Amino acid sequence: MFTKDKLRLVRLPVDRILPNPAQPRKDFPPEELDSLAQSIRENGLLQPVTVRREAGTYVLIAGERRLRACRQLGMREIPALVTDREAEDSAVLALLENLQRSNLHMFEQANAIVNLLREWQITQEEAARRLGMSQSYLANKVRLLKLTPQEQEEVLEHHLTERHARALLRIDDSSLRQKVLAAVIRQGLNVAQTEALIETALRPRQMGPGPKRTFVAKDIRLFMNTIDHAVDAMKTAGIAAESRRQETDDYIECIVRIPKFHRVQV
Repeated sequence: MFTKDKLRLVRLPVDRILPNPAQPRKDFPPEELDSLAQSIRENGLLQPVTVRREAGTYVLIAGERRLRACRQLGMREIPALVTDREAEDSAVLALLENLQRSNLHMFEQANAIVNLLREWQITQEEAARRLGMSQSYLANKVRLLKLTPQEQEEVLEHHLTERHARALLRIDDSSLRQKVLAAVIRQGLNVAQTEALIETALRPRQMGPGPKRTFVAKDIRLFMNTIDHAVDAMKTAGIAAESRRQETDDYIECIVRIPKFHRVQV
């Protein structure tokens, strides 16, 4: 682990502070910067940025959002903690600050760790030791990047959790994984429901070639779950919907009764 020791507090011109090339966070929503700028305007910069000296100038280590907000306000000088850290140590401190403050989403964290591994040319075990985290935690983060960029975007857009993402990694077939992800999003499944759906989707493949009916049953279960969720949603909205299901050797008969008129209590 690295600690922020031997720091000096000074006031630095904003235009002498260069961005951190190892900054793991890539997304800085304008509304967040506007809110932070408003807070700094009213209360001042409560926490200095952290920088290191390099060739007569200063390179940012931590505080990218604060620096951007101060520039947005037109501030010429800001308080800064100056350290003599090397570039490699600076990358670690930047990553740790973002991880500890939960400023990075799961895929930004994974990409930042992979970049450090590549730059340091060290093993995951050594990187975990230097970052102060377990090797399994680090390995699970890195594995998230096995999802395609499109899948990563959908996971973030629909606010799925890291456990959702890790569950999807059980599916090697990208086509099947995309279908399952679409079903998870469409039905609003929690982690346990997602894991059950994946188990069902994988079962025919794990058992090897078999009767065609096995594959059809898997697809039918997805459709039946969709019907059940729709009926539940109508009941939640106060509509007295009813469903009845009957199964024979050849068919599954499902009848849904939806009243045309219903009273809404106020």
